[in-house]
Amino acid sequence: MKYVALPNDVQHRLPFYLAMEEYVARHLAADDYFFMWQVEPTVIFGRNQLIDTEVDVEYCRANSIQTYRRKSGGGCVYADRDNLMLSYVTPASNVNLTFNRYMLMVEHLLQKLGIDAKTTGRNDILVEGKKVSGNAFYHLPGRSIVHGTMLYDTDLEKMVRSTTPSDAKLKSKGVESVRQHVTTLNKYLDITIDEFKNFVRANLCDGEVVLDDCAVEAIKEIEQGYLTDEFIYGRNPAYTSVVKKRIEGVGEFEARMELRDGVLRKINLAGDFFLVGDLDGSLLAPLSGVSFTPEAVAERLADIEVGNIIMNLSKQQFINFLFE
Repeated sequence: MKYVALPNDVQHRLPFYLAMEEYVARHLAADDYFFMWQVEPTVIFGRNQLIDTEVDVEYCRANSIQTYRRKSGGGCVYADRDNLMLSYVTPASNVNLTFNRYMLMVEHLLQKLGIDAKTTGRNDILVEGKKVSGNAFYHLPGRSIVHGTMLYDTDLEKMVRSTTPSDAKLKSKGVESVRQHVTTLNKYLDITIDEFKNFVRANLCDGEVVLDDCAVEAIKEIEQGYLTDEFIYGRNPAYTSVVKKRIEGVGEFEARMELRDGVLRKINLAGDFFLVGDLDGSLLAPLSGVSFTPEAVAERLADIEVGNIIMNLSKQQFINFLFE
């Protein structure tokens, strides 16, 4: 696997590194690539999440915490200079297998340092039962991109306060809860974050690709797509009905629907689930104009493999969710 390096030590905002993943996937020769990055305090939320339900925007503004959306699914993440972000790009087309391979790769890496790391659930790596890494993925034609956090010495209080809706009781409980369920690597290692980065690179990569200034400019062009209000804040249709549910092994779901005269006119699906296919075109668009009954929805979805669009979700689970 090749390590991808920039031509200088200039620090960039978070969307630049997301754009860098895309550039590597689209323009470098078919190979496995990896790189690490750090950013100033930033909240990044998943492709299908709603910013107003996942982020305390006022707190972020007051504390100079930037907010951006990514193209992968999963939940809301806080990053700062004491948190490492890891990016992995591979020609593999099966995102499920790629994701599992990446998780095991990171697990074994931590175990080499004597840390009892275990992969668990959909996307987490735990140490002594506490989360130290969360990960997500998405697919481009012919390439899979996996990225995740590695909590080295992150400000856990800012993490909670920036990624929890503004409710004082939730916040106070949330800070205590995160301390019980989240940990940082510096509690288990006597090396600096830079020494840890050197260890990761030495154990995962056997070569280097240094991007030139032209590549950096191309990355900045890709970055512009992450900076538009439409991408960051999303498009929330008018709605008359909202249903929310957590489906075990799949994720949190929130459907906002516009219903008129018993007909589903529009539907928007938000949550921290993982996409492996085209949500809007293959799942939601076919539901526009359908009579809002379980039977009619099931008939409309008869030829659609829901599990090929949302990871681990069955067709019946989706229908039950809409009508519960």
